[in-house]
Amino acid sequence: MLLHSASQLITVAGPPQQGVKLGDLGIIENGAVLVRDGLIEMVGNSDDLQRRYKDEKMISAEHCAVLPGFVDPHTHLVWAGDRAAEFEMRLEGKSYLEIMAAGGGIQSTVNATRAAGKEMLFDQALKRAHTMFAYGTTTAEAKSGYGLDFETERKQLQVAMDLHKAGPMEIVPTFLGAHMVPKEYRDNPGGYVDLLCNHILVDIKSWWEKSYPNEKQPFVDVFCEKGAFDIHQSRQILEAASSLGFPLKMHADEFENLGGAALAVSLGAVSVDHLVKTSKSDIAMMASSQTMAVSLPCTPFGLSETEYTPAKEMINAGCTLALASDLNPGTAWCGNMQFVIALSCRYMKMTPAQAIAAATINAAAAIERDDRIGSIETGKQADMIILSSSDYRQLPYRFGMNQVRTVIKKGVVYEREAYADA
Repeated sequence: MLLHSASQLITVAGPPQQGVKLGDLGIIENGAVLVRDGLIEMVGNSDDLQRRYKDEKMISAEHCAVLPGFVDPHTHLVWAGDRAAEFEMRLEGKSYLEIMAAGGGIQSTVNATRAAGKEMLFDQALKRAHTMFAYGTTTAEAKSGYGLDFETERKQLQVAMDLHKAGPMEIVPTFLGAHMVPKEYRDNPGGYVDLLCNHILVDIKSWWEKSYPNEKQPFVDVFCEKGAFDIHQSRQILEAASSLGFPLKMHADEFENLGGAALAVSLGAVSVDHLVKTSKSDIAMMASSQTMAVSLPCTPFGLSETEYTPAKEMINAGCTLALASDLNPGTAWCGNMQFVIALSCRYMKMTPAQAIAAATINAAAAIERDDRIGSIETGKQADMIILSSSDYRQLPYRFGMNQVRTVIKKGVVYEREAYADA
């Protein structure tokens, strides 16, 4: 097919954008994309490509901006239950850590997810995935972390891979057994860390290789935070994961700076995520490394916090910055990357161009998929979104509504009317 007449074709072509280079959108006015066998074969001017390929199936994007499909590199897509009561508690003045200490928080979702069958988890997660897709997310990372035992963690990863197979949104899995210390190990956190390192990680690796021999290994993530895992426990878990060949990720600096960003860099993690309380020295370390910074603006918004990732400082220092939703039941039940972009412009002072690059090519790099998604260029997968407006700046300018008219995944066209919100 030939998609043509885009008022702005946002290609974001090239490598991930580092530092002040962030925001180079590579705009082609009156742009066109030739797609064959699910891949992008040619990108250029509409008049030229329409003359050369006049027998192709034509899809008009007249008066519309066209972007790469959004990539969401940090979600907790698979869970059961909800925590609406905790939202009310926060409005009454309770902090996230206070709610966790009272038995709420992550453990509440762990209890519900352990009790849920695989079919229930799939059905609930599929509805969320469909909504994300309708809002323009064509690939998303999905973490486990609501099992905290081998059987339930495996169940979550199985559901994530079943969602990947069902499509149309692609799923990239992450093992987050180190989300928190489960209640049965509350008085023996070291025992749980040892269980993770010596048994669960080993069993996950063995099961994965037998079940998904043709898939990349999942990432392994750790929540390094007060009330979860301290810096020494995080190091122990990540080093054990690395020794087994897992690529690494890390939650860090959401509420306190425990040194997680520096640890992530020292271990060669693919990304370190949250980064609200990150110090200038840690920012400098990330800027001089291959470890990406991933900001999750929905989380402080969901918690009614006033402090966000210091994006400008990171950009000026030379970090490679990506954006993600942190879709989860406790702090950010939102998988809408359009809203993530709107928040990043308002509260992190990113420009619309910077935010879009951070949600596409850089987000793809944060899950090591930038070789085939995240931009509109020859040879890459044909994952694109057609907006209902002609200017990409409308994305953060208008908020709270779906501005995606059409989603194209691997060259297959999904019109919004036929693919409504779940």
